[in-house]
Amino acid sequence: MRIMLVEDNELLAQGICLSLGKLGMQVDHLNTYQQALQGVKNESFSAIVLDLGLPDGNGKELLKTWRQQGVSIPTIVLTANTNFDTKLECLDIGADDYLGKPFDVRELAARIRAIVRRQYGLDHNSLIIGALSIGLDTREVIFREQNVVLSRREFQLLLELAQSAGRVLTRSQLEQLTYGWDEVGSNSIEVHIHHLRKKLANELIKTVRGIGYTLIETN
Repeated sequence: MRIMLVEDNELLAQGICLSLGKLGMQVDHLNTYQQALQGVKNESFSAIVLDLGLPDGNGKELLKTWRQQGVSIPTIVLTANTNFDTKLECLDIGADDYLGKPFDVRELAARIRAIVRRQYGLDHNSLIIGALSIGLDTREVIFREQNVVLSRREFQLLLELAQSAGRVLTRSQLEQLTYGWDEVGSNSIEVHIHHLRKKLANELIKTVRGIGYTLIETN
């Protein structure tokens, strides 16, 4: 689950990135209006956490611009501005949730999982495809009634594949979703795919012409 965090408070942003990272989320941090405006154009994110008070613009206007441009990524407004009218306005222009500061990062994580569930039409915290069950909050993976132990990157990759079941994802897209802007090795995705094949079963993951991957349903 790759998250864009738009927050100009560096100390707070570092804490959020660290805490959400421990919960299995890949968090990419941006701290200005212009960076965030450009950031959604060529990148893939599961959700956005957006501060309203940015040094070069207003987060509310940024959200409005995104929605006018057709950017539908689920967005949580995270702000010290707890004015009720501001909250209503943000929700009306396209925010999926609104959380005031100070906050507990566990609540933020739960709200992120909730808006991502809604995005994929899930009614609980497990994504189930055939004999595969993935816990969004527990990070527990069960395949054919057996618990499967995955590394953080393997879990992130499997989750992205599962959420994209039925469509092909390119290597570049998988690198973005799994690593964000972190440095990635030239064959890291292939290595993770190889490990997932061994741990889950070869028929679960299908390689398409060596450059894209998709999850196929098995029973």
